[in-house]
Amino acid sequence: MYRSIIFLLLIPICLGCQDTKSTKKETPNPAVITDTISEKKEPEIQHPKGTPENPMIASQAELKPFLKKYGEENPETKIRIITRFGNIEVELFKDTPLHRANFIMLVKNEYFNTTQFHRVSPDFVVQGGNNDTRTTARNRQAMGKYLLPNEAKKHHPHTRGAFSAAKYSEQNISKASSPFEFFIVQSHRGAHHIDGEHTVFGRVTKGMSVVDEMNKVSVDGTEWPEENIYMKIEIIE
Repeated sequence: MYRSIIFLLLIPICLGCQDTKSTKKETPNPAVITDTISEKKEPEIQHPKGTPENPMIASQAELKPFLKKYGEENPETKIRIITRFGNIEVELFKDTPLHRANFIMLVKNEYFNTTQFHRVSPDFVVQGGNNDTRTTARNRQAMGKYLLPNEAKKHHPHTRGAFSAAKYSEQNISKASSPFEFFIVQSHRGAHHIDGEHTVFGRVTKGMSVVDEMNKVSVDGTEWPEENIYMKIEIIE
């Protein structure tokens, strides 16, 4: 599959799961999660409520009050990820309020419904929230250009089933999260080398067997599945 990668936001890199963008494909570091987007043409399926000219979150300065209010008005904590392998249910943590509110906002705006599990790293993680079409790039622009402050907690380590945020690595001393990509720790050993580096903001409560099956698929040199794994995400409660 041909994918020419374009820049979005910042170039991300992390020690375990990151949201990265580059001008060419490279073999991924086993300890890094990347974000790649191409110019492949496909019909747009949906649009967030914002537009690239008038994003939902206009600036980093308004992020915290915006998400605080959104979180108060949208208290849901349970979501379901639907894939061709089966469903994965996730509980989002209340003590990572910015990440929870942001994720619920993306789900309600159907952002993830045009994305895929675009990276599968054997015995490590599966990562989702990206696509190889222009749709995802436009939808991200419509949501806004922003980063989520790190909300990592010692009592939320990267154990198997941890639901965590990818991050941007360049000039990211604060370890802020990408708002658009997440990963699930598949390894039975966990991924404790990235504790504190990424914000774990939820846990899989049902469907780790689905994650295990996804983790077995054939991938190319960038760890992108040879056969796309599309997803839809819905609110449970």
